Formats: sequence, C-alpha cells, structure tokens
Amino acid sequence: MSMSTHIIAFRPPDEDWLKMKQVYDACLTAGIDIPDQVASFFGDDRPDDTGVRIDIDHLLEEWQEDSRQGFQLELSKLPADIKILRFYNSW
Repeated sequence: MSMSTHIIAFRPPDEDWLKMKQVYDACLTAGIDIPDQVASFFGDDRPDDTGVRIDIDHLLEEWQEDSRQGFQLELSKLPADIKILRFYNSW
C-alpha cells in the first residue's frame, strides 16, 4: 500500500454554492437522485461545508531534498479569494 499527499484549496461558499447545496440536501432528504447539474457543480463529490473547492494542482511544484520530498506552493500565485488550504494523505 502506498501513500499519496494532496493539497486542495477552498474559497468561502457563495450564493450559487448555497443554492446548489440546498438542492443537494433536498434531494437526499427526498431520497431522489441528485441532478447532473448539481453533481457536476460539486465535482461529483459530496458538498464540503468548507466551501467551493478550487483546483490548484497546476500551482504545486514537486520538491525533494535528501531523504525528504513533498510539494511547494508560491502563495502569491493563489487566487485572492482562497481562504483555506487542506493538506491530506491517502492510502
């Protein structure tokens, strides 16, 4: 089993996100399928209350030194509305 490290960014929920979340929750409560437009809005994942997920993979640079490796990110390249960075490992 191998481990991978990920970094994702979030901007706070906006009006569109809140509306789509209401539709998502209503569908779950009613036991009906999530409409394609809503599923696509959330990237086919469950909505994350942290906010709108922003892809920053293109901003990440692999970094390695001796027996250490990871990523680095030049903060000035992040969009101004990014408020949260989430770092996680998965196996």
